[in-house]
Amino acid sequence: MKRTYQDHIKKKLADPEFRKHYNQEGFKLKIAYKIAELRHHVGLTQTQLAKKIGTAQSTIARLESADTDNYEVETLQRI
Repeated sequence: MKRTYQDHIKKKLADPEFRKHYNQEGFKLKIAYKIAELRHHVGLTQTQLAKKIGTAQSTIARLESADTDNYEVETLQRI
């Protein structure tokens, strides 16, 4: 029987430590997607959004790519 990626993940999710990290990454991706979606909806570039909330464009880029482990609540509230 050929194993699929879904079978592999299902097996790995039985490990509580793996499941914890898997869920954290999923949450980060949801936040990233929502920030990008809302920014596009209102027609702003990353640079424009950054200026509006008083941060750097690179911060917005990191948030939208889920390339951070440090989501500051203050930054998310300003967005």
